[in-house]
Formats: sequence, C-alpha cells, structure tokens
Amino acid sequence: MAEGAETKKGGKGWIGALLVTTLVAVGTGGALGAYLLSSVEKVVDQKVRDEQAKAAPVLNYAGELSLRSVGSVVTNLADPADSWVRLESSLVFKTGALQSADVAVAEIRADMIAYLRTLSMAQIEGASGLQHLREDLNERVALRSKGAVRELIVESLVVQ
Repeated sequence: MAEGAETKKGGKGWIGALLVTTLVAVGTGGALGAYLLSSVEKVVDQKVRDEQAKAAPVLNYAGELSLRSVGSVVTNLADPADSWVRLESSLVFKTGALQSADVAVAEIRADMIAYLRTLSMAQIEGASGLQHLREDLNERVALRSKGAVRELIVESLVVQ
C-alpha cells in the first residue's frame, strides 16, 4: 500500500510541474508578443513619419511673389504649315517688380506668338523638346521683362 500512495503523490507532483511549466511558457510567450508588438508599432510609426516628411511639398518660391496668367496663345507652326499650337502659361514675378503687369503680359504674349511661329513640329516633340521650349520661352521672357519675371510656367501645350 505504501507503494500506491507514492505513485499517486509522484503523479500529482508531475502534473503540478507540468502546470507550472505551462504557465511560465504562456507568460513568457505573452510578454514576448507584447514586446514585439510595441517594437513593430514604433517602426511602422517612424516609417509613416518619414514618408510624410518626404511627401511634404518643397516650395521653390517664397516671399512676395505673384502669379499672373498669360492666357491662351494660339498660332500656327512654321512646319508643317497646317499644324496649330495652343499654349497656356503663367508668369511668376516679385510683387511690384513690373510697373504695368497688363502691358508686360501683352508684350510677352506677342513675343511668344512670334517665337512659336518659327518652330517646327520636330522641335517640340517629346520630353526634351518640351524642356527646350520651356527654357527658350523663359529666356525670352527674362529678356522682355528685363529680369523682373522669375519664371514662365507652361501649364498646357496642345499641338494639332
């Protein structure tokens, strides 16, 4: 009979040890999960903040600047003669730099028409053609306004 009592006591000890080990494993797993969750949240929050900082628009202009629409300029190209171009643009200049903005815009519009009439379709094709057109127009505007206009922004260009 003494042997049966020892077996029951040893069985209860074994079950108790197994229960304590299980509780330690559950506690450790829970603590590790909570730690990993908080560290992953920190990393994700940091990446979101970095992305938002990159996405913030960088302004090329600051201060007392004005934007003035030149309007639509429609004219035909030099080659082929039956092709037409429509250009919409705006001027960026320091407020008060132009004595008469209306007169300056009219002169710039006339100068743009004269320049566009000398171009061929091949000169304004593709991304590099558009970049060259933009640079040439900016040079002409700077000369016409004696440096008062900072930039000519090409809003749209349609060729048909």
